[in-house]
Amino acid sequence: MALHDDPLWPRAGAWTSDAKRVDFGIIGVPTFSTSITPGSTNLTPAAVRAALPRYSEMSFGPNGPRNADSLERADFGDVVDPDGDEQGAIASIRAAAERSRLLVAIGGDNALTVPAAVGSWGEESPTAGLITVDAHLDIRHGRSNGSPVRRLVEEFGLDPSRIVQIGIAEFANSVDYLEQVQAWGVTVITRDEVESRGVDAVVAQALAIAGAAGGPIHVDLDIDSCDRSVAPACPASIPGGFTALEMRRFARGFARSDAVRSIDLAEVDVAQDSADGRTVRLTALCVLEALAGVVER
Repeated sequence: MALHDDPLWPRAGAWTSDAKRVDFGIIGVPTFSTSITPGSTNLTPAAVRAALPRYSEMSFGPNGPRNADSLERADFGDVVDPDGDEQGAIASIRAAAERSRLLVAIGGDNALTVPAAVGSWGEESPTAGLITVDAHLDIRHGRSNGSPVRRLVEEFGLDPSRIVQIGIAEFANSVDYLEQVQAWGVTVITRDEVESRGVDAVVAQALAIAGAAGGPIHVDLDIDSCDRSVAPACPASIPGGFTALEMRRFARGFARSDAVRSIDLAEVDVAQDSADGRTVRLTALCVLEALAGVVER
């Protein structure tokens, strides 16, 4: 469907920049082949890009409404074969992150969190931190979309005391895996805690813990932590998850912090979305919320 053209209502997306360094970048990381639940998450980066022009870049910040056109924005394209060539994916993401104040990696299943985090941390990985907004602990054994947190700890040396996992849900995890992250020293904040304390308080706590060593922070926003009514394209989303507004507030809240170098958006299978494309649209809005967060830095 052709979108109406109005020079006074500029649309989001189609970002290009020749600048050596940009304020905001996006990169597609279409991981899918190691997923526990086979699907078509590799198609999602293109779908999110197609959804972005449905929206503008105007946001309400502390100083009133603003467009984001004062920022340098760039689309770095898609990583080639991130499942088969993880080291190549890490290198591509690192190159994009080195040019960006904030890089948003659009997945793909949750396997993208490994190359997105490692690539964006670069040489600063010894002081890095990780924040996940996810119903799941993601410490399964092996290599899959269920293992990124374990792999970052065991294979890449991430200090688990600087990991915060937000939104961990009942009936979506096991006692054995919960005891494992607790033994490591990971901070676990349940869905119920977020409900009682509020998004802003949880964001502030998570940033303090993940940034305790002064290093860069990667944030994994797993869209399947949202309620199934707003995320039908996420195979593992359950009733009772985060609202669309809560997820959007997480995206902007974390993007406001200079310590956050990268964010990934994971677990959306465009082939399973509802007819109105609500999950893809929510993911596109999370991209724009992250952009608004950079505007507010």
